[in-house]
Amino acid sequence: MKNSTNSGSVSWESPSNIALIKYWGKKGNQLPCNPSISMSLKNSLSLTNLTYEPKGKGDQLSFLFEGKRQEPFEQRIANFFESLSDQFSFLKDFQISISSENTFPHSTGIASSASAMSSLALCLCSMEEEVTGVQVEKDEFYRKASLIARLGSGSASRSVYGGFVAWGESNSFSKSSDEYAVPFSQYIHPVFQDFQDAILLVSSEKKVVSSSAGHQLMVNHPYATARFAQANSHFERMLGVLRSGNLEEFIEIMENEALSLHGLMMNSTPSFTLLKPNTLELIERIRSFRLSSHIPIGFTLDAGPNIHLMYPKSEKEKVVPFIDSDLSPFLENGKYIIDEKGEGPQKIKI
Repeated sequence: MKNSTNSGSVSWESPSNIALIKYWGKKGNQLPCNPSISMSLKNSLSLTNLTYEPKGKGDQLSFLFEGKRQEPFEQRIANFFESLSDQFSFLKDFQISISSENTFPHSTGIASSASAMSSLALCLCSMEEEVTGVQVEKDEFYRKASLIARLGSGSASRSVYGGFVAWGESNSFSKSSDEYAVPFSQYIHPVFQDFQDAILLVSSEKKVVSSSAGHQLMVNHPYATARFAQANSHFERMLGVLRSGNLEEFIEIMENEALSLHGLMMNSTPSFTLLKPNTLELIERIRSFRLSSHIPIGFTLDAGPNIHLMYPKSEKEKVVPFIDSDLSPFLENGKYIIDEKGEGPQKIKI
């Protein structure tokens, strides 16, 4: 075993993901009230470096985001580390410096907490291997990283894997778990192997309700029981769709999930409306284009006004001109981001 006073540095890049079946509502210690499915992205990444050295007299933790100190997030990470004393007892012995940067801008409908907390969880699992001198099997490593990421941000549990990922117990997927996410990519139809995601930037304003606060809205929500039943049904159907390649059903379920999420927020107490007028205009234009062109494009949204436009790569040469001509006038400064299904996190050699 290595001497636990060693110093070292580890780096991981990890993707954001877009949920197709939404996780909305949690119980216990960051456990989901319903199963979810997401697609990990390729270009929307967080790169995190963690440097550790024996504990001295200074601050035990420092955090820089894109070169600047971010005290609110630093405090969140400090609380997160404190909660990990059972999983990583060695943390108390080290001073840790973390620096992180994203390949995508803030407030753009891309889940930055998913990529940030998953890359941090992967760094911690790598640090554990270095500090203890004990390497674990690959599957066990990623499973633990997913569990640790979940404790920081529920959706981050899914970003530990590439492709399509399931999280949350379901009778329709025997490997599923509330504790960690499970990759589903080996079962999917070829049409989804290079699926595209154009992120349409309606507004970069900070959203008025955090995801954590949003999940709390499901406690005593009048439609909570019906929502969880709906999500379980959609989850089972989506697993079948990802195997069969039925794009019409894929779009139907995905769009219903997105609008259900926003409907739940609008009729919660307190109530929140995160959709903007231009969001609704874009939805109408997307549906109209799909009807007239017979091109299988569909939309989903996270808890914000920005749209993820999903479509097969074979249709890219038709879809991008449609975005430029018909959708960009309704986007903030005409901006959108082209992304696609990614293969998951990578350890970075410094």
